[in-house]
Amino acid sequence: MDGLFAVAARGHATLPLDVLAGLAILAVVPFLLMMCTSFVRIVVVLSLVRSAIGASALPPNAVLSGLALVLTLVVMTPTLQRIDREAIEPYARGGLSQSQVLDRAAAPLRSFMLRQTRLADIALFERVAHRTSEPPARAPLIVLVPAFVVGELRGAFAIGFALYLPFVAIDLAVAAMLMGLGMMMLSPPVVSLPVKLLLFVMVDGWALICGGVAASFR
Repeated sequence: MDGLFAVAARGHATLPLDVLAGLAILAVVPFLLMMCTSFVRIVVVLSLVRSAIGASALPPNAVLSGLALVLTLVVMTPTLQRIDREAIEPYARGGLSQSQVLDRAAAPLRSFMLRQTRLADIALFERVAHRTSEPPARAPLIVLVPAFVVGELRGAFAIGFALYLPFVAIDLAVAAMLMGLGMMMLSPPVVSLPVKLLLFVMVDGWALICGGVAASFR
């Protein structure tokens, strides 16, 4: 009987720690979503597309963020399934401690980030952090995360540059046409915006962009 009371007392003692750990994990989820997943590249590409079209407020930020979040879940599904299989399910069965579940959950995220990150970026942030050079698989998160984010921004801007070119060509063509017609008082964006929207709809632009940016991840 005394042994049962002792076990129950230990269970009640660890319950507040589990709640505290859960609240701490929930507090860093937005940071993990932005810094350790595909969200950065996707939301930057979608924002650049909106800017290239010339409709600065359409779609609204909430719509772009929601679409980026959904695409992030699609891209990250294999990684999330691996985290659930290797970390969350064993922890729910009581087979892992809190430190072990964090280590196991970080491993799939680390593998995903390493596949997208250049070795030169990792070496750069090792020098910035004044750390000795290590194999990429053993790079600490304080080095790997900024290297991953820099690589994501580079990739997003490269995709955005390619997407900007056809819209810039339309702007130049419309401006040259208006100048040739002598319509100097008419603003070129007023004419080019409907043309760009029509072209974007005809080629099913949003589907192409969403599929392309999701396929750009390794």
